[in-house]
Amino acid sequence: MSVTVDYYFTTSSPWTYLGSSRFIDLADQIGATVNVYPVAFGEIFQVSGGLPLPKRAPQRQAYRMMELKRWRDYLGIPLILEPKNFPSTAPISNQMIIAARKQGQDALALSHAILSALWAEDRNIDDPTELAAIGNATGLDGSALVEAAAVEAETYAADTKKAIAAGVFGAPSWVLPDGEIFWGQDRFELLRWRLGG
Repeated sequence: MSVTVDYYFTTSSPWTYLGSSRFIDLADQIGATVNVYPVAFGEIFQVSGGLPLPKRAPQRQAYRMMELKRWRDYLGIPLILEPKNFPSTAPISNQMIIAARKQGQDALALSHAILSALWAEDRNIDDPTELAAIGNATGLDGSALVEAAAVEAETYAADTKKAIAAGVFGAPSWVLPDGEIFWGQDRFELLRWRLGG
């Protein structure tokens, strides 16, 4: 029997990027149905006690950088530690993924392509032209999705409220039908274990 996983993330998260390809492989392997929910973690942090990166203590910022280096090397995944276009400040990349989801297109593949564009290629995912090119390279109609993204603010807000209601507080988070949450790419092996992959 296929399992459904609610996948909450933001395209601005390096941790989501580090877990993305492994999660996609697992979902394919077990035939999971994935509900792709890019959400606004700035709003989620306000109700969950999280802080945006610049407001975190220096010790936490230093440890984050050390962990990114460790995970990059351990996984052998290309990762630009400080991309010039981070943090992403516009919702358009997230809303583009929502548009793909609502149109029945491969929102999961698009999410990985956008994450890779930022974290492996240092591309500006706030730029509609770049996003259209990323969509095209994924085999989708990038320009049409960028245009559709402009009207997805309401769904983006609703998905963020859904994440808050589910108890999500960090990215990436995978939520199973019984409400069990797996937060962070470093919990991926626990997710695999739970799903029998």
